[in-house]
Amino acid sequence: MAELPEPPRLRSDSSSTTTSQSTSGRQQLRQRLSQLLTCMEDLSSDDEVNEEVSRTLDEAFQLCGSRWSGREFFRCCQRPTTLRLHMVTWNVATAEPPADISSLLQLDSQTSTDLYIIGLQEVRATPIKYISDLIMDDSWSYLLMSTLAPKGYVKVTSVRMQGLLLLFFAQQAHLPFIRDIETTYTRTGFFGYWGNKGGVSVRFSLYGHMLCFLNCHLMAHMGYTLQRVDEFEYILDMQSFDLVNTPQILDHNVVFWFGDLNFRIADHGLHFLRSCINSGRFHLLWERDQLTMMKKKEPLLQEFEEGPLHFRPTYKFNPFSDTYDTSPESAWIGFTGKKRKPAWTDRILWRVKPKAATDEDEKLSSASSLDEHEESSIKVTQDVYTCNMEYGVSDHKPVMGIFTVEMNKKFETPLVNVAADGQWSADEDAVLSYTILETFPSSTSDWIGLYKIGFKSPQDFAAFAWVKDNEVPKIGEVVKIYMNKDKIPLLSGEYVLGYVGYNTQSIVGLSLPFQIMESKQAVLEGLLSEDLNGLNKAY
Repeated sequence: MAELPEPPRLRSDSSSTTTSQSTSGRQQLRQRLSQLLTCMEDLSSDDEVNEEVSRTLDEAFQLCGSRWSGREFFRCCQRPTTLRLHMVTWNVATAEPPADISSLLQLDSQTSTDLYIIGLQEVRATPIKYISDLIMDDSWSYLLMSTLAPKGYVKVTSVRMQGLLLLFFAQQAHLPFIRDIETTYTRTGFFGYWGNKGGVSVRFSLYGHMLCFLNCHLMAHMGYTLQRVDEFEYILDMQSFDLVNTPQILDHNVVFWFGDLNFRIADHGLHFLRSCINSGRFHLLWERDQLTMMKKKEPLLQEFEEGPLHFRPTYKFNPFSDTYDTSPESAWIGFTGKKRKPAWTDRILWRVKPKAATDEDEKLSSASSLDEHEESSIKVTQDVYTCNMEYGVSDHKPVMGIFTVEMNKKFETPLVNVAADGQWSADEDAVLSYTILETFPSSTSDWIGLYKIGFKSPQDFAAFAWVKDNEVPKIGEVVKIYMNKDKIPLLSGEYVLGYVGYNTQSIVGLSLPFQIMESKQAVLEGLLSEDLNGLNKAY
């Protein structure tokens, strides 16, 4: 258990306090703080536990004549929640995915990841391929879901614009606290009419904090630095969202801007570039990196942070090698093809909303107390910024950014409580219950899905039941509904129930895991999981 911060220095207003009284008070304080430590070991979102902590602190500070209440001290001593965010940007150059991407996702890491954000550029998007991908998951999405789902990650949402693809995964436990999800895209290719270039974004609130992720593929070639900045500003201007307090990208508490931004290394010749890279003297190239140069001139870019480029430039490589472009110069219909100079085209930057802007928003929305301001604070720290050299399907190497996001949760209670009642099997209709815990834009089209542990997305349900459509339940009212036995899997397995909001398009409540028992029919027919391609479900 982490140590508690030292309590504030206390001052006695009475000059007549004797040494013995002081010693006695300190002993009693020590006893009370010992009780506090015991409470803290079991500290959770349980209101009774929080009340006990507050009462203990109140008594402790009364003994020392403090003007602080225990509740105030407890609030000040709360440590922010830290979440681990793993981001990847990769121009895949229309290639099919490799067989294994575990290294890219660092699934063998000792530290658990909470969120994955994967941004791809140049996903193969021929007309036939693009249409088929709209009907079924594209090969990259399928591989990512198949890799992450067994580890407990669910695809919350995704957005695609031709070759641009952005996917958002979260640990199952976080799902009810990810809200206000929206996706959008902006074309910039061919005067804004073609989607080979542009930006796709996903925004959402995470425990009450607004985050936005923008995956871009900007204009190519050495001489278009200013145009790339113009495209970025155009995307920021064009993309809008429904929430009043975050109508545009820069209104969010944190913005991540990443992708194939196509900034190059100016002025230096090819021989000097390769000499610096081979000797690991990357710092000699930073000053001529176009994005670094533009950040010195453009106030907007100065608001975005980026970690040091302590890794090899990620473009352009020969296929399936660590060798930079060695293609011969060639001419085609009047155009001369040249070797591409190495460059850091693939980048990840972030922006935490400036404090002045945050304060102004709070004034406009409502009068906010100091406590509310503290609860709204969020801190982003980059732990890793590197490229993964082992993948060679593309002429780009994938770039990874791993972040610690530190925040005070604004809420820890889901919008809906869901539970499986009694024992479940396909031998009889099952009963489930749900309770609306907080007002939200519910609908009679909301539904409750039955999900096998390891499910890939909110649409990957084994069965579902509609919520009651004849009335909107009151807050706190327990509503029971039935799931027909014909919909329940015949074989045993571990499942959860998820309340899916039609208006929110997200899971706003999850049950505890529960076991579905093997049905009598499965036993009589001798059904086995291997008979069902390992899916372990039959109807």
